[in-house]
Amino acid sequence: MRNKRTLLIEQLDQKLKPFRETRMILIPERGWIHTIRTTLNMTMAQLGTKLNITRQGVKRIEESEANGTITLNSLKDVANAIDLKLVYALVPKSGTIDDLIEVKAEKLAKKIVLRTNQNMKLEDQGIGDAKISKTIKDLTNEIKRELRKSLWD
Repeated sequence: MRNKRTLLIEQLDQKLKPFRETRMILIPERGWIHTIRTTLNMTMAQLGTKLNITRQGVKRIEESEANGTITLNSLKDVANAIDLKLVYALVPKSGTIDDLIEVKAEKLAKKIVLRTNQNMKLEDQGIGDAKISKTIKDLTNEIKRELRKSLWD
């Protein structure tokens, strides 16, 4: 049975699906604003006029984007000024949100099971590799189902 959390994860993955290929996009060294502005053969003064700022203000905006310090509002203003739409998303570095949770859950499960097995070995009660693998798999599924907050520690 699917729980509410699973449904939320599936819905989020659906919303992010159009962005999956964007992981491969390389951001221009001087930023999108500069790249688009120069490609459109638009001067800083022209963009400044559209934004009601000086040429120097445009230069600062372009530099702040290139440095990674620009605000979303500034990006949105520039996009609107040149009839573009700002698209904003946080996407997993690889795969889906569900894949991200799976990797984190498996890592946590391994840590717990191997630590517990180490303690049991010290007491001559260790379990075999096959049992360890099954226990890790079972615990991974349990952690995913519960979506424990410890997953993010």
